Amino acid sequence: MLKNLIELTKVRIGFLVLVTTVIGFYLGAQGEINLSLLFFTIIGTLLSSTGSSVMNNVIESETDKLMVRTKNRVLPTKKVSLLSAKIIGITFILLGLSILNFKVNSLTCILSLITIFSYLFLYTPLKRKSWLNTSIGAIPGALPPLGGWTAATGSLEWGGIAVFLILFFWQHPHFYSIAYLYKEDYKNAGLQMLPVIDGGVKRTVLHIFLHALILIPISTLPFFFGVSGRIYFVGAYILSNIYMLLCLPFILEQNKENARLIFKTSIYYFPLLLSLIVADLRV
Repeated sequence: MLKNLIELTKVRIGFLVLVTTVIGFYLGAQGEINLSLLFFTIIGTLLSSTGSSVMNNVIESETDKLMVRTKNRVLPTKKVSLLSAKIIGITFILLGLSILNFKVNSLTCILSLITIFSYLFLYTPLKRKSWLNTSIGAIPGALPPLGGWTAATGSLEWGGIAVFLILFFWQHPHFYSIAYLYKEDYKNAGLQMLPVIDGGVKRTVLHIFLHALILIPISTLPFFFGVSGRIYFVGAYILSNIYMLLCLPFILEQNKENARLIFKTSIYYFPLLLSLIVADLRV
């Protein structure tokens, strides 16, 4: 049962959400951590995030049956009933939002609510209708560090927005590479990922190139907004150029090996960049 619950709540995604939230909190607090506030931020974010992941599984349970990489998940295989999943998901969401509202602040609760709404009611249904789902989905994907920032500060500020923008642009090469790797799966399930549509592979190349290119100046914004120092500026500039360069093989030749290179690079890029921000925090 525990294994099924872990799979249902997408713990790995939840972990990434928590890490980015904590880093956003740390940056907003300028190193002066209120442990009680951080604790409630983590618990509230964890519950609302895992709850929305469960509800996403519920909404996509029929689609998951059609895809090789998802057909063995707990809902398509009926290891967990849809009713049980709905109860778990809604309960977690309500508890998480309540904790954020009453123990953190209303702004962070609102951001979490926007994250949940855009994830479940914009991104998820849009996957069947338009390739723009990736860009829409990047919004809730990028909001957690901003939520961490507002939890610590109680206000929207440029430092938090900078981390949001970095995560937003980073996600595009990351998820477009996944979409290419599993394009046949997505096609069979009727999902309108960019590599699946007519002429989509060429457009995927363009979007990967543009987002990786724009990420280079975007990644340096924490320096210009006074969040991080010169060490971060140099490190971010170098890392982002490496990310861009390792996208080039796919841009020149579209195959799974080159798409996998983008995916692997993206996995290393983001934690390294966040580590630089934390290490060179301006207090």
